[in-house]
Amino acid sequence: MNKRDKQREETRSKILEAALRVFSDHGFAAAGTREIANQAGVNQGLITYHFKSKDILWREAANKIFSEARTKVVEEVLRNADVDKRTLQKNMVKAYVRFVAKRPELLRFMVEEGKQPSERVRWLVDNHLKPMYENFPIAPSDDENLKPHVFYAMVGAAALMFAVRPVCKRLTGIDPRNKDVIETHAEFIAGLLVP
Repeated sequence: MNKRDKQREETRSKILEAALRVFSDHGFAAAGTREIANQAGVNQGLITYHFKSKDILWREAANKIFSEARTKVVEEVLRNADVDKRTLQKNMVKAYVRFVAKRPELLRFMVEEGKQPSERVRWLVDNHLKPMYENFPIAPSDDENLKPHVFYAMVGAAALMFAVRPVCKRLTGIDPRNKDVIETHAEFIAGLLVP
């Protein structure tokens, strides 16, 4: 990769990171490309150059965060794949908790966009949430009727304290970014969802 291509990729990456933060904080409708450009430290015109539209930028931000989540969880599970089914399920939950601790934007992104039905919600569900849900291997006693409840319990319970870190810190006195807090939460959620 030459220097110009490297700079182009770095700029694109900065824009995507900033977009993910802004979209997860404000939702698509309230997010402005000016704010995204400011947070990325780039000229606003570069957003159009790299992404053509705000909608394309939103979709690319969604692709980025969900791809990261899949990669991190799958990597963690594959590292310890030679274990029994319950241990594998617990490892998956713990990997997910560790991911959302580092990337609270994932839950915020889903919540902000998921408040109202829209074309973006349909796209998000069809392209990211449905595959995640369909491959979701956890249900107490493997009761498929509980799958939706366990799925949403994991998504919400695993991520909420990280998504609302200032509230958690003020309420409990603990900082969810602390490594010991993350590991305690990962063990707790895994034990709760995979008895």
